[in-house]
Amino acid sequence: MKILFTIILVISATCALAQNTSVFPNVSKAFIARGQHKAAGKDTVIESDTSKENKEPRYFYLSVNTDILVNTKGGAAKRFSPAFEIGRTYGIFDIGLAAGRLNSLSAGSDTTKYLEFRPTINIFSKGRFAEGLCLGAGYVFGAKQGLMTEICNSINFNISANSAIAVVQGYYFFDGTNDSRGNQYMGLSFTYNFLRSHSVNKQRKKAAIVSDN
Repeated sequence: MKILFTIILVISATCALAQNTSVFPNVSKAFIARGQHKAAGKDTVIESDTSKENKEPRYFYLSVNTDILVNTKGGAAKRFSPAFEIGRTYGIFDIGLAAGRLNSLSAGSDTTKYLEFRPTINIFSKGRFAEGLCLGAGYVFGAKQGLMTEICNSINFNISANSAIAVVQGYYFFDGTNDSRGNQYMGLSFTYNFLRSHSVNKQRKKAAIVSDN
């Protein structure tokens, strides 16, 4: 009887010990999971910090410019200088190609049609407002003073993420073989940004507009 009782006691103690030892793996798993969670959280922060430089919006745009030459004699046909520009925005930097006319009249065999490369940089921004500086270079087809350069600045207002208007002021310079001249202008421009709805670039553009409000 004593032997039977001893065997039962040993078996009971063994079962109880087996059940208690299962706590240690659970505790170990809890510490491991907690460590992994902390590591994942740290990695997320690092990724967020290192991706700040990639948050600038990039998209194509189309601008319509309506400029008026202000130091030129003549009527509206000789002063009005329409143009359009297509390009791509890389954050605060725009690279565009513009085509237009210096005025609506031709002088002899000279034309007033031109093609121009126009890089622009935003030098200041505050909410929906921004100031831009452009330096352009192009060619007036068939003109005696065919080489064309431009410097301008603009005050831009973002109506929305997809559209903006601007007041522009600048100078054209024309160089030929024997002579050169310059013209000052002022005007308005309207820009449409090709941003798809719910796209990452549109969200980035919205964030840039409201970030300083």
